[in-house]
Amino acid sequence: MANTRSAAKRKRQTEQRTPLNKGVLTGLKGQQKKLTAAVASGDKAKAQVELNVLASILDKAAKRGIVHQNLANRRKSRAAKVVAAVGSSKS
Repeated sequence: MANTRSAAKRKRQTEQRTPLNKGVLTGLKGQQKKLTAAVASGDKAKAQVELNVLASILDKAAKRGIVHQNLANRRKSRAAKVVAAVGSSKS
């Protein structure tokens, strides 16, 4: 139990924000799976579309503080490398 009014308020805020943040993270995971599926299918155009959507979700999550900016940049970079390799001989 919170000892001060401010601590009680922080607890209420956390209880409200946690489900919203979890929803964003769940959507992020789902989009990463869609990108992985598009890359596995070998369809570069679809993979590029999925990459754009993933980048948008990551940027919004980082802006809101749900994920760290460095994490968002790292995942976008790695995803872009994978998409760039689709259709090439490297795979």
